[in-house]
Amino acid sequence: MDGTTDDLANLGGVWLIEPLYRQSIFTPEQFTEEQLAFAATASDFALGKVLPRVAEIEGKKPGVLKELLREAGELGLLMLDVPEAYGGLGTDKTTSMLVTEQMVCVPSWAVTMGAHVGIGSLPIVFFGNEEQKQKYLPKLATGELLAAYALTEAGSGSDALAAKTTATEDGDHYVLNGVKQWITNAGFADVFTVFAQLRVLGPDGAGGGDKFTGFIVERSDAGVSIGPEEHKMGIRGSSTCELILDNVRIPKDRLLGRVGKGHKIAFGILNIGRLKLGVGSVGGSKYALKLAVDYSKERKQFNKPICEFGLIRHKLGRIACGIYATESMGYRATGMIDAFVAAGGRSTAVGHDHESRVQQALEEYAIECAILKVYGTEQLDFTIDEALQIFGGYGYTEHFPIERLARDARINRIFEGTNEVNRLLIPATLLKRAVMGRLKLLDFVSQVKEELRNPDLIPLHVDGSTVGRERRAAELAKRITCYVADIAIQKHMAELEGRQDILGALSDMLIDVYLMDSVVARTGQNVPSFGRDKTVLQREMCTLLVADAYERVVQGARRLAASIAEEDELQVIFANIDKLNVVRPVNQFRALEQIARSVLEAGGFPVLG
Repeated sequence: MDGTTDDLANLGGVWLIEPLYRQSIFTPEQFTEEQLAFAATASDFALGKVLPRVAEIEGKKPGVLKELLREAGELGLLMLDVPEAYGGLGTDKTTSMLVTEQMVCVPSWAVTMGAHVGIGSLPIVFFGNEEQKQKYLPKLATGELLAAYALTEAGSGSDALAAKTTATEDGDHYVLNGVKQWITNAGFADVFTVFAQLRVLGPDGAGGGDKFTGFIVERSDAGVSIGPEEHKMGIRGSSTCELILDNVRIPKDRLLGRVGKGHKIAFGILNIGRLKLGVGSVGGSKYALKLAVDYSKERKQFNKPICEFGLIRHKLGRIACGIYATESMGYRATGMIDAFVAAGGRSTAVGHDHESRVQQALEEYAIECAILKVYGTEQLDFTIDEALQIFGGYGYTEHFPIERLARDARINRIFEGTNEVNRLLIPATLLKRAVMGRLKLLDFVSQVKEELRNPDLIPLHVDGSTVGRERRAAELAKRITCYVADIAIQKHMAELEGRQDILGALSDMLIDVYLMDSVVARTGQNVPSFGRDKTVLQREMCTLLVADAYERVVQGARRLAASIAEEDELQVIFANIDKLNVVRPVNQFRALEQIARSVLEAGGFPVLG
């Protein structure tokens, strides 16, 4: 390689068409001592400073969140993503996400901090000019200034570019008018990234059209007001208000980025928000699992702890498997982003400074960020629902924290782009890259068709590794997914963008392929590194996860084929799927029992390796 990541083997989505082990992946077992030290500091702060004040936070005690943010700033927890040149630490994204994972014992706090360090501050980090960075970033890094992100409006949620907030030129100023809705941290933020339609005049003075553009608005600007706090189902302690802009005049030097390029800021920042949500879901699931384990050991029915009952143990085992999957997928993605940045980004990109490379990396791995957002948040919901079931009736009362977590988790599938929107993005982005030649999908489809014509070419061999069967399942799932995707494309190319049913079905299959590829890669790497005895639990979870995911892929392919193909060709399609469907069910009961035993011994998600 030439110091950049133009090599197609390193690009986002390539796991769909490349064999496993073509390249190693980053895993949690590779965290450095420095990364773990940051995580320990964050965990100590969350459990020691934030959790004891949960009643004050949920009760919206004035000033408590600002106080905690400033305490976090004193510990350096707000400056991880701010470059050193502007008073930050400029850490890698793995470190930043590892800190995010520790904060979710109180989701209202996690959302508050995440909005400040992520979507609130990063628009200036990535898109601000030198003067803007010098003015705002040092104070944002310490918590002296607090940030918010104002994109959503009453009529523009998922359709963000349909925003009605306007900006007009008036000499050396812009004048903003509109109302932004559901703005996290609005109740106390000092600095807002605001998106508006800038009305640009043509050369003749006539209307030249509206340009979706980003601006920096300060709380002290005349005409800025904040609506009342929303009364929410969950994350009740976080501040969520309207931001009202009534003839707000701001100097032109507060234009953020370029005129008409607000979408670049908005969607680029959403990618990192999705990544944070996915990795944050790991921490939320670990916390909920620990609560469930502790309760199941204490709660007795029929003269014994309920953790001794088989169905409770199965719940604990499945929760642990979901955590292992999300963790594998999440830190694989952060590792790819960090490697991309370290390699210098794209040689064809305009900017090569660190922040430009991070932007390029987030765009490059937008597919993985969307997958993480969908899978992570839905896995968190599953985890908390099962944990609440273990608590029984007590879990439905405010006396136990699982009730709060159940309410808090629901928002995750809505913000940073609904899971439905993200499901559409995943296959759409893959297909777009295939058309552009950035992903050799068509070559792989041709290979799969040749294998189906000559079944001796299908990779049915189980290698001698400890996860050989799982590796085979992952490789076959890639072929099944690409085979039915090609059929859908051939039949509905002209209308595919509007066929959300087809895109959604493909998306679910792609999510499972990324899950299998990541889990098998992680487990396969760790067995030689740590030995068979220390990786028994990893191998059991890998077996169970791959078996479930493979079955979902096969069933998803059949359902999709049945929905788009005529009866005469459907039998051919089913026969071809059967050629690739040679994976047999596994003994799930035995695996779940062994996983549950490890979880109960560890008192939560076991430290692996």
